[in-house]
Amino acid sequence: MSEGTSPEEPQEVNPEGEEHPDEDSLGFGQDLELNQFDGLPFSSRYYKLLKQRKGLSVWKVRGEFEEALVHNQLVLVSGTAKTGRSTQVPQWCAEFCLSAQYQHGMVVCTQTHRQQAVDLALRVADEMDVNIGHEVGYTIPLETCCSSDTVLRYCTDDMLLREMMSDPFLEHYGVIVIDQAHERTVSTDLLLGLLKDVLLQRPKLRVVVLAAPPFTDKLLGHFGDVPLIRLEASCPVEVVHSNSGSKDHFYSALRLVLEIHRTKEDGDMIVFLASAEEVDCARSILQREGTRLGAELGPMVPVVLNPPQRGLLPILIEEPDARMSRRVFLSAPQGEDMWWPAESVNFIIDTGVQKKMVYNPRIRANSETLQPISRCQADVRRQLSAPTGKCFCLYPEEPRLPAETSSQILESNITPTVLFLKRMEIAGLGQCDFIDRPDPEGLMQALEELDYLAALDDDGNLSEIGIIISEFPLDPQMAKALLASCEFDCVSEMLTIAAMLSAPSCFLEPSAGLTHEAVHCHRKFQHPEGDHFTLISIYNTFKQNQREQGMCVEKWCKDYFLDHGALKRADAIRSELTDILNRIELPISQPSFGTKTNAHNIKRALLAGFFMQIARDVDGSGNYFILTHKHMAQVHPLSGYGAQSQKLGLPEWVIFHEYTLSDNNYMRTVSEISPQVFIQMAPLYFFYNLPSSESKDILQDILDPDGSRNCKDGKQRPLTSNSDCTTESQTYDRCVIQ
Repeated sequence: MSEGTSPEEPQEVNPEGEEHPDEDSLGFGQDLELNQFDGLPFSSRYYKLLKQRKGLSVWKVRGEFEEALVHNQLVLVSGTAKTGRSTQVPQWCAEFCLSAQYQHGMVVCTQTHRQQAVDLALRVADEMDVNIGHEVGYTIPLETCCSSDTVLRYCTDDMLLREMMSDPFLEHYGVIVIDQAHERTVSTDLLLGLLKDVLLQRPKLRVVVLAAPPFTDKLLGHFGDVPLIRLEASCPVEVVHSNSGSKDHFYSALRLVLEIHRTKEDGDMIVFLASAEEVDCARSILQREGTRLGAELGPMVPVVLNPPQRGLLPILIEEPDARMSRRVFLSAPQGEDMWWPAESVNFIIDTGVQKKMVYNPRIRANSETLQPISRCQADVRRQLSAPTGKCFCLYPEEPRLPAETSSQILESNITPTVLFLKRMEIAGLGQCDFIDRPDPEGLMQALEELDYLAALDDDGNLSEIGIIISEFPLDPQMAKALLASCEFDCVSEMLTIAAMLSAPSCFLEPSAGLTHEAVHCHRKFQHPEGDHFTLISIYNTFKQNQREQGMCVEKWCKDYFLDHGALKRADAIRSELTDILNRIELPISQPSFGTKTNAHNIKRALLAGFFMQIARDVDGSGNYFILTHKHMAQVHPLSGYGAQSQKLGLPEWVIFHEYTLSDNNYMRTVSEISPQVFIQMAPLYFFYNLPSSESKDILQDILDPDGSRNCKDGKQRPLTSNSDCTTESQTYDRCVIQ
């Protein structure tokens, strides 16, 4: 940059100008144009991709966007899929920061899905003609591909939030691009709320929000008088509506897939189903039906895409003999903005419904509900096919769809969110200006839960324990249990439990006819103490086979119907948690899994965090009464207790990891506990806040065998079996953090 150039005004960069040489016109010895980011000559591929980029609708507003970025701190960009907003806008922001010689920082662009962040970084590095991991990089949970040369970084929205804990004003960045804001994840909504305050503290910072209409109109109301740049949608496709009821949406979609395939019309399909479970079921059915179709129709290949876990990148690289087959992409909700091979997709099948988990703060549990998608989601899906394609909507032409996708912050357990905001208050950020404020009942429940976990002090601020808990990328209850394990010498085992429960399930769903074999294999790992201990057994056996067999461990996983990818992810999570413990200098005990003392200590550590998730079998037949909200529940059939119940019987008292309101109200990941240990670990004031019940009376009798029930002092005192309220020393090992 020349001395007279203002750092606020980007220099005129002209990589797209007509005077650029075509790759075929470059002769030997002719001067080549240099890449402004790495100083090297552009490759021929750069000009080929540049020609494609110019055809994107976002390119028409480049001048308008750059002008708005120079003169405004915040810019809104409204557009649907296939407009090029996620690839081009961050590049222009990188040029803006380069023009100021990065005096105010680099560029970061958030994504809601980890695979989307990786795919976009790879694509943009290709377009910018630079190496991935150098000028362009990405950061996703458990994986970083960046360097000191990185000027444009893609990351998940939750990773940028974690970064704010150490850099609350994000001073490393000159431009922050919030992509896919219309998906309304908790992390994205938090970023939008906190960045309003950050912008006040940093006048040179720029924030760009990319979203689909009509959510951008709501953003205008939230942020006030800011420029809004609207992108033209791609050519409208033919839309066909039906009156299929929501109850029949699944089989209606599959019948339509087979009907389209029988027409022999060219093109792949995308089918939007209500849930990941429906996606897996649809794959099995289409694989089975595909074998029954005549050879003259050609092969039909169902391809599962579940945005939170998997991306499209691996499946776009097809074998040569598979190019003639028709691919049927099966997607769960929130997959509208994934990387789709749009040129090959001629058919969109949209069921118009989605299954969502909605959190109920009164009972501290999720309930599964079937809801219509938003008009915003429906509009984005219609743009995913080729210009000559068709979109089949399995709902009436004038459906009662909500305009916007509902915010996850209104439907989730916000205890982790409140913990994070308390941490931000310490860092100096003001109140978060929510686009949609959380429900007061959910907020009170979150504060109460943090209080039970000793994460708050008497003034409602984060305690020392709360600060340590916030360091872990875990649910506060699990973080508290991990912290307690440092006192009970079972850190190694609790690290494994935390990692296995944070990763996707390690149990593979068997194909038809192999269910009995899979159950038999899984039963070999079952531990008599409960499911938490079974997870440790599986992980330890996996690591042992990994050391002994190396690459063959993948076959071992397949033979035992275990998900190799899930176990690898759990291993990576465990390493990350270990690094955090080392960084904050907490002790890590040597593993001693298999001893009675170790099992007792693991249960005490679990109860330090999950004392709110206790249930009792009231009739000996598996009808469990949950003490906190008096609901009845069953142990999930895949639990080890489900397999052992006929032989050994079910335990009377259990601790569970998850409870979902569904047809059978299942508890998942269940282990046996004793009421005496529960009494030792639960805070006294939590016990007295439990609703009255026969189970509470049983606990009270253990606590107070002489009938003296007046010991209600001491907010942080544990329940003890000592009936008199003296300060005599306790006769059991006590977790000092309680």
